[in-house]
Amino acid sequence: MSHYSGGWLLGLIATRPVPVHVTTPLPRKRRDAVRIHRSETLEDCDRVLEQGIPVTSVARTSLDLAAVLRFRNLRRLIRRSEELRVFDLDDFRSVIARNRGHRGRTPLERAMEIYEPPRFTRSELEREFLRLLDAADQPEPVTAFNVAGYELDVYWPELRFAVELDVYATHGAHEPFEEDRQRDEDLKLAGVELTRVTGFRFEREPRKVMDRVARLLDQRRGQLGTW
Repeated sequence: MSHYSGGWLLGLIATRPVPVHVTTPLPRKRRDAVRIHRSETLEDCDRVLEQGIPVTSVARTSLDLAAVLRFRNLRRLIRRSEELRVFDLDDFRSVIARNRGHRGRTPLERAMEIYEPPRFTRSELEREFLRLLDAADQPEPVTAFNVAGYELDVYWPELRFAVELDVYATHGAHEPFEEDRQRDEDLKLAGVELTRVTGFRFEREPRKVMDRVARLLDQRRGQLGTW
C-alpha cells in the first residue's frame, strides 16, 4: 500500500481512500478499485509492515503525497507523524536524496526546511538578536531576567515585555510543548507579554523579525501609555 492508502494505514490521513493505492517496482495489470503506481526507486528501507500489511514508510509515503497534496495539507501530514512519534528526520533526508526526479521532492524539501537545525547556537542567536536591536536604536533590554520563576531570554522591565529565543523550532514530544504553553500563561498572568523568535525564522528573515519586534514594542508602549 502507498500514497493515500499508505497514509491512511499509517494513521497520517483520517479518511479511508478509495480506490486502494499500491506501488510496485514491476509492471502490473490494472485491477478494479486498485490504483497501481510503478516506482523503480523503491528500496527496502522504504517498506515497513503495519498491522501485518506491507506499506511504504512514513517518509516515502510523504514524498509520494507531496506530489499531489496542497502544501498546507502536506505540512499537516508531517505534523501528524510527529504526534504519532513516527517522524524520523534522517529517513526524510534519505528519501529526498534518493529521489531527485520525483515530483514530490521539491515540495517535501520545502516542508522539511523547518526541521533542519538553524546555523545559530542559542548564544549566537542571542548575540545577533541583541546586535540588530542596537542597530535599530531600540531600548537596551536585559537578558536572563527572572520573572514569576521563569528566566526570560530578552526582557524590557519597564514594558514588561519579553522575547523568547527558540533555537529549535519544533518539539519532539508533547510534554515540552505543554510546558511552554503553561509558561506563557503564567507569564501573562504576571502581566508579562511575550513573543517567540525561532532560529529558523531569524536565520531566513532577520529584517522582518526585527521589524515585527519593533512594532510589538511600540504596541506595548501604547498599551501602557509610556510613549
